[in-house]
Amino acid sequence: MEQIPQIPKEKFKLVHDENNTEQEKIGTPSLTYMQDVRRRLFQNKVAVVCLTLLSIIVLISVFAPIIAPHQPNVQNVTLSNLPPKLGNLNIPGMNGYQNMGGKMVDAYKQAGAPKGTSFILGTDYLGRDLLSRIIYGTRLSLVVAVLATLVDLLIGVPYGIVSGWKGGRTDTVMQRIVEIVSSVPNLIVVILMMIILKPGLTSIVIAIAITGWVTMARLVRAQTFQLKEQEYILAARTLGESSTKIATKHLIPNLSSTIIIQTMFTIPNAIFFEAFLSFIGIGIPAPNASLGTLLSDGQKAFRFLPYQMWAPAIILSIIMIATNLLGDGLRDAFDPQSSEH
Repeated sequence: MEQIPQIPKEKFKLVHDENNTEQEKIGTPSLTYMQDVRRRLFQNKVAVVCLTLLSIIVLISVFAPIIAPHQPNVQNVTLSNLPPKLGNLNIPGMNGYQNMGGKMVDAYKQAGAPKGTSFILGTDYLGRDLLSRIIYGTRLSLVVAVLATLVDLLIGVPYGIVSGWKGGRTDTVMQRIVEIVSSVPNLIVVILMMIILKPGLTSIVIAIAITGWVTMARLVRAQTFQLKEQEYILAARTLGESSTKIATKHLIPNLSSTIIIQTMFTIPNAIFFEAFLSFIGIGIPAPNASLGTLLSDGQKAFRFLPYQMWAPAIILSIIMIATNLLGDGLRDAFDPQSSEH
C-alpha cells in the first residue's frame, strides 16, 4: 500500500486578503431593541422638541424654591393687578404700563411700588407674583400626574397581567369589575371623596386611583393574551417556571412599550382632570396654586387683565400638546409599523 505524501503547511496560501475581509464586515453595527427605539425616537424632530420642552418644565418645577422669584402665597394688596414688567426694559406689554381710560399709565408708580420692583408676569388680585404661582402650580399639577401614573403602574399593570394570564372564569369576573368601575364618572367619585374627606390633593388622587387604572388594565390584558401563546412563554411553562417568574422575566419586558405609551397619555389626562376640578372650585383649595385655580382666578378678570389667564393657559396647553405628541413619537418608535397604517 502506497503511502500518501504529506504536503508541507508552507505550501498552503490564504485565499482571502485584507480587502476581502473589509468587504465581509457588517455595514452597520447591530443594535438592541431599545437602542433601535431610541434611534427612531431621536429621528422624530417633533418628539425631540416636545421631550426638551417637558424636560425644561419638569426641571423648573422640581427646583421651584430656587427658581421662583417670590413666595407664591405672600400677599401684598397694595401691589394687586400689576401688569407684567421685565426689569427696566421698555418692551411693549412688558414695561409695567397699563391702559386706564384710554391713557397709558405706569401702574407700578401709581401703586406706589418701591423703585426697582418688577413682576415678570404681573400680580393677581391679592398682589401675589403670577410667575411664582405658575411655577408652583405647574409643580402641583405634575405631582398629580406622577401619582396617577404610579396608580396605573401599581394597579392597572398587575390587574391586566393576571386577567390575561389566567383567562377563563377569572378573566370574565375581573372584566366585569372593570366594566363596573369604568361606568362610574370620575366627577361623581370626586364629589363622594369630598364628602368623606376634605377637598384637596388627597381627594383627587383617590378619585384617580379608583377609576384611572382601567384603560391600562385593558391594554395590558389584551397584550398578555397575545404574548402567552408565544413559543418562549410556552417553553418557560414547559420548563416549570412559576407564573410570577414568567410575568417578571418575560411578560413585563415585552409589555414595556404598551406601558410606556399609555403612561404618556395618562399624564395629560390627569393634569387636565385636576385643572378642571380646580377650575370649577372643587379641586385644590386656596391659597395653594394649581394651573386650574390660576385659570379660574384669571377668567374672572379676563376682560380687563387678560394676562392673568393667558400665562397659565399657555403653560397648560404646552404640557398637554407636548405630552400627547411625545406619546405619538414613542408609539412610532416602539412599533414602526403603526406609523405606516
